[in-house]
Amino acid sequence: QVQLVESGGGLVQPGDSLRLSCAASGRAFSTYAFGWFRQAPGKEREFVGSIGSSGLIAYYADSVKGRFTISRDNAKNTMYLQMNSLKTDDTAVYFCGRVRTPYTISKLEGDYTYWGQGTQVTVSS
Repeated sequence: QVQLVESGGGLVQPGDSLRLSCAASGRAFSTYAFGWFRQAPGKEREFVGSIGSSGLIAYYADSVKGRFTISRDNAKNTMYLQMNSLKTDDTAVYFCGRVRTPYTISKLEGDYTYWGQGTQVTVSS
């Protein structure tokens, strides 16, 4: 069984930075791609970014490209989301997820099997 636990959310001002973490339990962490999604109030969950199993490949939503960076530490079974230049539109619950198929990176929510409980990020002045 795989469990994902996000942490690092909080209340920040526009222009600030935050780093989210996603700690994974279970085996074979390094063989799976992981991703970040977010859900704002009244909106559907949307793709933020994903990272391949080796960490060499990452995809980002256009809305966060250049501001957010995904990384992973396979030795620690942890994925990160560094968020810089935060905007009020970034306010949402952020979820990390693990894909179903090994060595397959994806932007599609349906390709993810395991999810964390989410961490709230609020950007407000």
